[in-house]
Amino acid sequence: MRFSEELRREADGIFEAIFQHPFVRGIAEGQLGKEQLTHYVKQDFEYLNAYMRIYGIAISKCANREDIAAFNEQISFILNSEIHPHHNFCTVAGVSYEELQGYPLAPSAHHYIRHMLTVAHEGSLGEIMAVLLPCPWTYLEIGRRLMEQVNPDENHPFQEWIQFYGSRAGGATDKFRQRVDAWAETATADERRRMKEHFMLSCQLEYMFWDMAYKLEAWPVPMPEAISRPVQPI
Repeated sequence: MRFSEELRREADGIFEAIFQHPFVRGIAEGQLGKEQLTHYVKQDFEYLNAYMRIYGIAISKCANREDIAAFNEQISFILNSEIHPHHNFCTVAGVSYEELQGYPLAPSAHHYIRHMLTVAHEGSLGEIMAVLLPCPWTYLEIGRRLMEQVNPDENHPFQEWIQFYGSRAGGATDKFRQRVDAWAETATADERRRMKEHFMLSCQLEYMFWDMAYKLEAWPVPMPEAISRPVQPI
């Protein structure tokens, strides 16, 4: 069994919980509130900004052009393609994409980003790939499952979102898996343990991200106005 297969098997319970989460079911059924959609986009915009920065840290640790190209390709994908499912949510919510940029992080998004940044700064390239892998992998499987279950037509409010993730060939996920597997072959037992730990925590935080959006999660004590108001997006 490849290392990534072992990771997926051990995370199966988390993947299944994500599939059954009310926000994901709301996408399937076309029933989510405006506030839930906008909260998701506000947080995911900032999450993806951080994700690209982590790709940049990963590039600084690459030893060959093949790995550099893989991370660079994903930065381009986020900048130029992954805005489309955000636009779908914005259209349904009746707001512009630009209105939802520059907001502060909610607790779960803050935790997730800091988790990835810590691994990026302190870990090996293999650890970085392991901490990043759950994001594309869970979205790929969500999209494919919703395509099978819903098979949305033009009347479904989230057709674009479901088809964007469900019709993809799995390129990013497959590339990350191959690199994680190759790294694990020569990694020490302790490094493989850390890679698994990072992967599992990222899976848990993927679930928490959906939960954050569904419950409109905010800090328990309101932030000062200077911190809570929108900031200039990058």
